[in-house]
Amino acid sequence: MLATLAEFRMVESILNDQSSTTNKALARALADAGFVVDQSPHVAAIRIPMESEYRDFWELPYPEEVRTKLAFRLLQARAMLGLIRNLTAKGTRSLDQIRFKSRAEFEAQAVQIGGLSAEGLRRRAIEVERAIYGVGSGLVPPSLDKLPADAIAPYDPFDVIHAIEIDWNGTWIELRPLAMLDDVHDLHHDQLEALFVALSRREMQFGRWMMMRLDALSPGAVLRSPTLQPSHNRAQGRDFFDVPMQVDPNKAQARKKFRKMAKGIADLYLPMIETFRNRPPPPLQALLSSAPPKLTPTQLSELQRSVDKDQQKLGITAARRSMINELVSDYAKTNAFDVGDDVSAAMTRILLHRYDKRVSQSTPSLFGDEDDPDPKNPLKADGDVAHGARLHLHHAFDRPLHYGVDEVCDASNENAEVFLGYAGELVGEVETRAIRRRPLELEPTIQQRVLAGRARRTVEQWAFPQATRVRSLTNAIGQACVARSLEPNAPLGAGANAVAVLEEEFGKLQSDDVVLLVLKHAVASGAVTIERDYGQGGRLWCLIELTGTVALVHGLTFIRGGFIPVKERFLREAIENA
Repeated sequence: MLATLAEFRMVESILNDQSSTTNKALARALADAGFVVDQSPHVAAIRIPMESEYRDFWELPYPEEVRTKLAFRLLQARAMLGLIRNLTAKGTRSLDQIRFKSRAEFEAQAVQIGGLSAEGLRRRAIEVERAIYGVGSGLVPPSLDKLPADAIAPYDPFDVIHAIEIDWNGTWIELRPLAMLDDVHDLHHDQLEALFVALSRREMQFGRWMMMRLDALSPGAVLRSPTLQPSHNRAQGRDFFDVPMQVDPNKAQARKKFRKMAKGIADLYLPMIETFRNRPPPPLQALLSSAPPKLTPTQLSELQRSVDKDQQKLGITAARRSMINELVSDYAKTNAFDVGDDVSAAMTRILLHRYDKRVSQSTPSLFGDEDDPDPKNPLKADGDVAHGARLHLHHAFDRPLHYGVDEVCDASNENAEVFLGYAGELVGEVETRAIRRRPLELEPTIQQRVLAGRARRTVEQWAFPQATRVRSLTNAIGQACVARSLEPNAPLGAGANAVAVLEEEFGKLQSDDVVLLVLKHAVASGAVTIERDYGQGGRLWCLIELTGTVALVHGLTFIRGGFIPVKERFLREAIENA
C-alpha cells in the first residue's frame, strides 16, 4: 500500500487534486516523507512487484553470476518502462517533456541503455525485456552460448541515471528516481542475497528500496541478535539502512499512537458500508459498549461463598478480613470504573491469599501467641489487584475481559490489517442489528465472543512455514501464563502474557538452531514479539511476548510487563511437542 501510494502517478494525482480533505492529508504526509517539496514532486518512484517470474531465473541451468545478471537486468528494464509510464500517465506529458540525466563519468555507458532521451530509453528497455523474458519463460532455455545478444549486452541504467527532468505545469523540475522492489521475500534466498549485494553499491545514485516480510530475513536479523545478523559483506548504516516498520522502541507510545490512527481508519470505513449509506453511523467507539459487565446474582453469591471458604481455609481472622474489606472499599471509592461488587469480592480473595503468603514467609513471633500478625510488607488494594481480579473473574465466570474500542486496538498489536479484521467482525454484528432494527451498541459479552472467535480461527488457520511448531510454542506459553496468572494471590497483578529467557542463555543459541528458526516465523507471522535486553530484577532478559491474537485465545491480559522466567529448554520442548 505504501509503495503504491509513493508511485509518481499517485503523487501527481494527489497534488493535482487538492479539493478533498483526504488528498490534502496525503499531500502533507508525502511532503513529510520528502516525496513532495514546495507542492511539487521531488521523487519519481516506481513499484516493481517481485512475486512474478524473477525466481524462475534462479532455476535456469546457468552459472549463478549469469542468473543474477539476467534477473537484475530484467528488473532494471521494467523499472525504466514503469517510470516512463508513470511520467506520461493519463497524457499528462509527452516523451519530449522528459529528460534523463546521467552521472558525469557515465556518458559513454549512456549509449548502452539507449541514450538519455525518454524515447531511446524506452526502446532499449523493451528490447532488453523481450530478450530476457524469452529466456526465462521458454519451455527449454537456450544454451549459454546461444543467449540473445540483447540479454547479455551491457545494460545498467541504475548505474548511469541519477536524475530525471520533467515539465511540471510549464516549469522544468528535477526528480530523484526511485525503484521500490516489493515482496522480495518471494525470491530464492541466495538470489535475494545476490540482488542485495548488487543494489547496495554506494556509487549508485538511482534510489532503491527492498521491501519484504520478516520471514525472508535470517533468525538473527529478525530477533535482533548482534552476533548472528548477516552483513551481506556490506556495512549497515553505510551501504544500507534497515527500516523495521513493525518495531517501535517505545511500546507504550506506539500503542497510544495506534489507537488514535485505528479509530480514524474505522470512522472512514464505516460510512462506506452499504447498511449505513442512508443512516450515518456513529463512530466505532460508540458502537462498542465500554460499560463494565456484571456477574449475575447467582454468580455473585457463588463468588462470595468462595471468598468466605478461602478465609476459613487460610485461618484468617474476622478482624483481618474486615481490614482487607476496608482497603478494597477505599480503592473502589476513588476508582469507580469497573470496581463493583464482583470485582471487589475477587480483589478481597486475592488480598486474603497475599496476606496468608506474606505472613507465612515472615519470621515467627518470639512469643508464639500472635494469631493475627501484621505482614512485614503491608497489603495494598491498587490497579494491579483490580486487573488480577478481572482476569480471575473472566476465567471463573466468563465475565468479559476484552471489550471497548481500545481493547480492539490493543488486540491488533499496532497492525492495521489485524485491526480491520477484528473491527470488521464486530461491525458485521452491528450490521445484523441494524437490519433487525435493534440497538446498534454491542454489549461486552458479544464483543468478547466475537474477538475470541476471530482469534481462534486465525490461529487454527495458520499455514505459514513452521506454523505447527509456532502453534505448539504459543500454546505452551499461553498455558504457562494462564496457570501463573490464575494463582490465588495474583502474583503478577494483571497477569502474564510473556515468557523470558536470560539474555546470556539465549545469546548462546547458534544461528541454525531450530528455536531461533521457529521464533523467527512466530515474529514474522504476528504470533509473538521479541524484546531483547529487557531489564528486570537486575538482570537482562529476552522477552517473548504473545501478541493480542494469541492472548485472546488464552484469555490473557493485553497489559505488558508480566512475564514468567523460563529456561531455553522450555522453548525447545514446546517446539518438539509439535
